[in-house]
Amino acid sequence: MSNKSATISGVARPGRKAPWWDSIVGGVPYLFGFLILFVLWHIAATYMMKSVLFPPPLSVLKAALQMIRDGSLLAAISASLVRIAIGFFCGVALGVPIGLAIGNFSLVRKLLEPWTEFFRFVPPTAMITVAVIWFGIGEGSKVFLIIYATIFIVILSTAAGVTSIAPNKVRAAQTLGASPRQIFVYVSLPATMPFILTGMRLAMANSFMTVVAAEMVAAQEGLGVMIWTGRLFMLVDQIFTALLALGLLGFAADRLFRYGIFKFAGQYEPVA
Repeated sequence: MSNKSATISGVARPGRKAPWWDSIVGGVPYLFGFLILFVLWHIAATYMMKSVLFPPPLSVLKAALQMIRDGSLLAAISASLVRIAIGFFCGVALGVPIGLAIGNFSLVRKLLEPWTEFFRFVPPTAMITVAVIWFGIGEGSKVFLIIYATIFIVILSTAAGVTSIAPNKVRAAQTLGASPRQIFVYVSLPATMPFILTGMRLAMANSFMTVVAAEMVAAQEGLGVMIWTGRLFMLVDQIFTALLALGLLGFAADRLFRYGIFKFAGQYEPVA
């Protein structure tokens, strides 16, 4: 009897997989996908397009290990990630309230839509010179450009989420006696959250693209600087190392962001 109860109430049950095992199994397709990518890269660089300008993956990995040993790669990654994090979170913190205001209030929408529709078609790379003139070659110009690349995507996604709310939901809440504040907190915001989170994911990709362009123009360290100096001195392995680092960092950041979404905002039914 005691063995039976232990089987029922015990932590480890026969046939039940641990969460860490599920995570490992779920990550196998990603590893297989990366393996295919590196194999195709090796075949293309070794047999199809053999050139010093297109190094094979083993050569790039050797260069990456050397830069890890001397600390240059980690310093570049750290500098770029700090800029991305500051600019991304500032852009989100500004974009979400503006998007909510545009979606909820017609007067605000009429006042701010000309601004958003005008500036979102001016690419961040076109603003690099302006950012350097305004903020100098320090960190301010890079952070400004990342905010600029982030904020309009978040604004549009948030505003689209608000306008997509079914009017019947709002009327039902009003019929039950909900105040405007309660309608916003319990109806509008939960319905808009999937759009906000999707906009944040798209904005994160823009942040990675923008930081490289900004660092190529005015920076002392960063992955963009690695690419630029590699071009000047024909250090092709260094260029591909920076590209590889950007791709892997972007993939890891997106996976972590998705994990955080489903862990802490799963009740809002986010889009995968």
